[in-house]
Amino acid sequence: MSTLPDKLPIAPFTRPVRGSVTLPGSKSITNRALILAALAKGTTILHGALFSRDSRIMVAALRQLGFSVETNEAALTIKIEGYDGVIPAREATLHIGNAGTAARFLTAFVCLRPDGIYHFDGDEAMRRRPIGALLEALEAQGAKASSRSFPFTLKTAGLPGGTVELDASESSQMLSALLMVAPHARTPLTVKLKGTAGSKSFVMMTEKMLGQLAVDPGNYVIEGDASAASYFLALPLVTAGSVVLPNYNGTLQGDRKFLEVLTRAGLRAEPFENGFKFSDASDRRHPGLEQNFREFSDTFLTLAAIAPLLDGPTTIMGIAHTRKQETDRVAGMARELTKLGQHVIETEDSLEIHPRPLTSGVEIETYHDHRFAMSFGILGCHDLHGNGQPWLTIKDPACCAKTFPHFFDELERLRTESQN
Repeated sequence: MSTLPDKLPIAPFTRPVRGSVTLPGSKSITNRALILAALAKGTTILHGALFSRDSRIMVAALRQLGFSVETNEAALTIKIEGYDGVIPAREATLHIGNAGTAARFLTAFVCLRPDGIYHFDGDEAMRRRPIGALLEALEAQGAKASSRSFPFTLKTAGLPGGTVELDASESSQMLSALLMVAPHARTPLTVKLKGTAGSKSFVMMTEKMLGQLAVDPGNYVIEGDASAASYFLALPLVTAGSVVLPNYNGTLQGDRKFLEVLTRAGLRAEPFENGFKFSDASDRRHPGLEQNFREFSDTFLTLAAIAPLLDGPTTIMGIAHTRKQETDRVAGMARELTKLGQHVIETEDSLEIHPRPLTSGVEIETYHDHRFAMSFGILGCHDLHGNGQPWLTIKDPACCAKTFPHFFDELERLRTESQN
């Protein structure tokens, strides 16, 4: 990965995109697989694993908890020795940065230890993200938390089982965390939901992976990241042309629904070798869209960022819960689009974007959020002035290391190859 500057001007594509991108492994699947492999009995090897800031935080935490974890970044493999629900280290200090999956999953995970003392902390942004409902549920199982938010110390007593209530409306990760450890409770553990879980698609992913990994360790293949795919699905609509994603496959990720959204704007998908080829079949006419993103909200930023290029208003709904993710994604997106000259109507749960002429020379604030950097990076590929000159700058582009460290390298490679 090249060293990125603090501010990165995006060089537009002057010709239709032509090329292929191998997606990084799914962050959501990688982090679930790491937990489930550590809970299993015996050796598990993960293939196609994601190596990024978030997955490295999870690997480091498992090592601090006494697990043997061998990584091979060149081969994209991680080898874990599981101890059948036993947490080796009685005490550990875990700093989880701003990794929401690691934060929630590890909090429930360590509670399997009957006599543990674990100190949790994270970045300033993590201290604002919700975890109190999960701690409340774990306390009902005998754990004691010093606080309902980061930082906190957790004294664990094992999981006796029975019925526990959980409010997972702010994050489905809290429900997934309990589901993954439930098979190792002393007696059957039933989770009774108060309200509705944040994103059901991620809960379904957890349930499917439990069936694949919880009991039968071995070799496990990680799917290409469907959230990361969203940027390269949008690119042909921004620049014309086509992109091949050879590892756009699998069935676990709800974010694959984003493809259905963009087909309504003129994107065409066709099988290509082991993956798919995506191209603009719209004759450069892209209608505005209306979509509820409740079940695949990580991709709403991609649509919002390219909405100024569509031929009509775009309405994005079902995104209130994203206000408590890496940043307030709804408010942040409204601010950045407004800076770009767009008319944006913001509600608690939606954005309505009315295209206006784009403002040149704007610096996009990313709020330390990888999805802002990558989404607006795709918009910047649009040749606004028809001369190939950058008109949009991304601040803190290195924040994409959270899930896709090589993103801007891949974007520049595609641009260069498409020029030739």
